[in-house]
Amino acid sequence: MSAILTSLSVLLILTGIVFFLGAAVGLLRFPDFYVRMHAAGKGDTLSSLLIVLGLAVYQMRDLEAFAEDWTLAFLLLKLLAVVLFIFLTSPTATSTLMDAGWEDGVKPVLDENRGNALEEDCRQP
Repeated sequence: MSAILTSLSVLLILTGIVFFLGAAVGLLRFPDFYVRMHAAGKGDTLSSLLIVLGLAVYQMRDLEAFAEDWTLAFLLLKLLAVVLFIFLTSPTATSTLMDAGWEDGVKPVLDENRGNALEEDCRQP
């Protein structure tokens, strides 16, 4: 059972690292402030959740000690609280930054294939 949980935790942590790398590539390669913020917000939230959940699964590998050691239960509770905090604050912060960019007048990059369609879609009412 311990080997299965260890393998699952390694898989979760490595998947989180891959999503972090994807978010970093998105920040470097995407042409627009809004698209970059989308990549950063989604990638950061998902990868952080996967890594912290991988750490929580890794701590659960010794279930016999879980019944005797309350510090392990508190550690898992803290990790789940971190997951909840990230899940609530990261998308909110990303949305707030994008709204601040819009209010400051940051315009999206025009798509050459659609002409001025993006500009018409982004007009403020």
